[in-house]
Amino acid sequence: MLVFGGTGDLTLHKLLPALYHLHREKRLPTDLRILALARKPLDREAYRALAERHCRAQVARADFAADTWHSFAARLDYFAMDAAQSAEFGRLAQHLGKGCSRARIYYLATAPQLFAPIAANLAIAGLDGANTRIVLEKPIGHSLDSALAITRAIGKVFDESQVFRIDHYLGKETVQNLMALRFANALFEPVWRGAHIDHVQISVLETLGVENRGGYYDQAGAMRDMLQNHLLQLLCLVAMEAPVRFDAEAVRNEKVKVLQALKPLAGLDVRDLTVRGQYTSGHIGGQEVPAYYFEKNVDNDSDTETFVALQVEVDNWRWAGVPFYLRTGKRLQRKCSEIVIQFKPVPHRLFPGAAEHANRLLIRLQPEERISLQLLAKTPGKGMTLEPVELDLNLATAFSRQRRWEAYERLLLDVIEGDPTLFMRKDEVEAAWRWVNPILDGWRECYQKPRPYPAGSTGPEQAHSLLELQGRRWHD
Repeated sequence: MLVFGGTGDLTLHKLLPALYHLHREKRLPTDLRILALARKPLDREAYRALAERHCRAQVARADFAADTWHSFAARLDYFAMDAAQSAEFGRLAQHLGKGCSRARIYYLATAPQLFAPIAANLAIAGLDGANTRIVLEKPIGHSLDSALAITRAIGKVFDESQVFRIDHYLGKETVQNLMALRFANALFEPVWRGAHIDHVQISVLETLGVENRGGYYDQAGAMRDMLQNHLLQLLCLVAMEAPVRFDAEAVRNEKVKVLQALKPLAGLDVRDLTVRGQYTSGHIGGQEVPAYYFEKNVDNDSDTETFVALQVEVDNWRWAGVPFYLRTGKRLQRKCSEIVIQFKPVPHRLFPGAAEHANRLLIRLQPEERISLQLLAKTPGKGMTLEPVELDLNLATAFSRQRRWEAYERLLLDVIEGDPTLFMRKDEVEAAWRWVNPILDGWRECYQKPRPYPAGSTGPEQAHSLLELQGRRWHD
């Protein structure tokens, strides 16, 4: 496994700890070697020391053992090179050995503008072939045209079956439990449709700002960074039809159909059904934090959105008329990723009670992984006063004897084993961009500036109005 961007945050904070856990549990092939590639002039021992320092910080103390680390570190090597320079790939080929026939995985933990050149240079250096795979981190481009260009460039070197486009949200336990909930339990299938569901909310909220990613984020914004990939993938899993079998092509076929059924947002719909926001200074956790435009590597007059809320509709038989509300943002009051399925109320209300808080399925991805069904029940005593109660499945306690896998552990093992079920196919990426592009164009054409919201709040007021005008509220 060759990891381009071997000294970056993703590799040090996510990939290496995930590989360490897989090694610790004897899930990795015994002959797997990991070669990190980056520009920093490090030798093998210096890189191993760097990797150990970060793994110790990321891995729970009880799971980190010196002897296990030493056996894992024996798999690690480092090669200093600039992936933007074509000539460097000849050196890499020499380092690997011309006659080497071992299977190789190329993990591109780099900026998307390097995807096409790296693939082309691997081919020129003779490092492609049928026994190779390539892993692409999101975002796949910054527009439909750039995504298509990356797809064409990668396709000249690698067959589609060799390409793994990774979205770590699909590796989360609760996301996969969403499929189990829907397709393994007879209780939900009859009511999982517009006749019984009032609306769906999908929220991915963060308390953090842009941290050290200001240069990248100011070019991307919340729409490209989060909504075009993470949130649309969650929407696909909520809205998709049952696949004919649980394999990669059948699952991904159904996800593509959802993206193709999304009702386009363009013209006045962009103005009325979308909200952009950007955080100003405020307080989070008792600490004052700066406005977005004062963050490191961000333009002082930036109009990049740090918050997006949309009302969308899946225009097919199952979901026609059901609004899906999507939102994501930074520097908000709380950190959480959750899906809310709000069922319609009973046709006739017999008893007094807080009906607005009931008939709701809550699927929480983080900070804790849990699924709860909120129902109305009678309070003790005289009369028929109702209050909401929860049927609660806490996945951490339900499976307390088993360690919770991180998303990258599962996805890396799938790459090694060649299972593409949880990875995006090229037509998925293209369908998502085809739907997102007109929204980006609409913001530009209408000069729709981001609405300010204080850090530590629940987002712009206009995002709340999006639901309140229809008698609904965000689940906060």
